[in-house]
Amino acid sequence: MSFPGAVKIVEVGPRDGLQNEAISVPVEVKIELIDKLTEAGLAVVESGSFVSPKWVPQMAASGEVYRGIHKKPGVAYPVLVPNMQGLDAALEAGVEEIAIFAAASETFTQKNINCSIDESIERYRQVVEKALTENLKIRGYISCVLGCPYEGEVSFDSVADVAVRLLDQGCYEVSLGDTTGVGTPGKARALVEQLVDTVPVSQLAAHFHDTYGQGLANLHAVLQCGIAVIDSSVAGLGGCPYARGATGNVATEDVLYMLDGMQIETGVDMDKLLEAGAYISDFLGREPASKAALALQNRQ
Repeated sequence: MSFPGAVKIVEVGPRDGLQNEAISVPVEVKIELIDKLTEAGLAVVESGSFVSPKWVPQMAASGEVYRGIHKKPGVAYPVLVPNMQGLDAALEAGVEEIAIFAAASETFTQKNINCSIDESIERYRQVVEKALTENLKIRGYISCVLGCPYEGEVSFDSVADVAVRLLDQGCYEVSLGDTTGVGTPGKARALVEQLVDTVPVSQLAAHFHDTYGQGLANLHAVLQCGIAVIDSSVAGLGGCPYARGATGNVATEDVLYMLDGMQIETGVDMDKLLEAGAYISDFLGREPASKAALALQNRQ
């Protein structure tokens, strides 16, 4: 059984985590959260989303948030960009990395952005071309890789097709999203084992939600396949506005506790990560949805 010696954790709490919160989170709170996450040693902190505030009100001030972050050299602060208008706003804010998203499910794509998978990827062509001319890094997300809330089973071939097309367009990495958290370890591993026949494992990341309590087990399974990039959300924040019942991503504290126990390097300091999780949880008026955070806090 082989595991990577080091894993890069991509912190998605300030975007994917907060976007589904009912309580409006002020700009200054988001900035403080991102700064605390940076101080914890996270090398990638997703900072916002340049989407229409009509659809995702929580992300309305992403430009202001991005400009206010105390940016640390060597740390990436990517933002989600859905279209040319979003890209222009991101460029105006001075971003250096963007993320684009597609889905492996036709129905989810229609419900999310009112078009087919083919149309969604084609829409990004102009966005990607301009982003590359501006020397931006581009990351791709694929939703519903282990199941769809509308279609149920999703073909691994569909996931592979979308992954290849995103990479061919210019994405340096593709994050595999189990959007509703329905995946199990065997299925997660089978997906990655099939994908690596066409996509280098070094260009794949795991983005698993913990709806059914399978997040860590699924990550453990794909780590054995060579996955060395994990998306997670501090305090287990979040969900998906287009997938009813989906809970947050697997909690960053839980991921870090597992990786530390496996002696896999991350560069992340648990105590400072706990501070960041406690900060946003206190603001939201609830305890973290991280078992490791709760256990470690109670032990102190």
